Amino acid sequence: MLETTMQAAKQLRLYGISQSLERRYQEAVANELNPNEFIRLLLEDEIDYRKGVKARKLVRQAKFRNLYELEDWDTSFDRGITKAKQKELALLNFYHKTQNLIILGKTGEGKTHIAISLGKRLCDDGTSVSFFSVNLLFEELQAQKAAGTYLKFIQKIKKIEALILDDFALRNYSHEEANLLLELLEERYRNGIVILTSQVDSKGWKSLFEDPVIAEAIVDRLINPSDTIKLKGGSYRERL
Repeated sequence: MLETTMQAAKQLRLYGISQSLERRYQEAVANELNPNEFIRLLLEDEIDYRKGVKARKLVRQAKFRNLYELEDWDTSFDRGITKAKQKELALLNFYHKTQNLIILGKTGEGKTHIAISLGKRLCDDGTSVSFFSVNLLFEELQAQKAAGTYLKFIQKIKKIEALILDDFALRNYSHEEANLLLELLEERYRNGIVILTSQVDSKGWKSLFEDPVIAEAIVDRLINPSDTIKLKGGSYRERL
């Protein structure tokens, strides 16, 4: 009888239920659960299964450089993030407030770790994410323009709920790159959030662009509104 029910669940593509049915049945018998409670637990298993499938798909689509978890952040020394702030980040408050998140710090202090771990958590929460090194993003934008698919690419990025831009402000940007970045940010404005990592404080960003008007617009799109984290403690790699 149980096997027949499991097969029926598979036919209906209720894979979460089919996987947990035997375990839930044994729990129901052992704990004398009423039918409503038994069904509720099965439905919760199905919801969790589908959420997990979606999260794994979103992680693949995000194209993270590596995978990190926020829980793996080493707190054995002061790195600029208090336990209260780490808890706040874990709740994704910046995202729910539609605020960009700016992560500042020197090489090796963990900027990318924080950005990716938050991106992963967003994926687990069902939010679409895309990860780009800023230099590679400009190469991608140029390639899309050359292929005649630039507008399609921009529209795709516009739909992404959280865009991670890693290693911003490593160099000065050309006038064309500035225009590309501004177009991208304008299309995304109020449609989602940006998580940005940089070694340079936002006060120094305007000097990276040739045109002060474009520079003003880019910086405004990034910092209004935003939350900022300033890491410290030196290169973590040197401690390994």
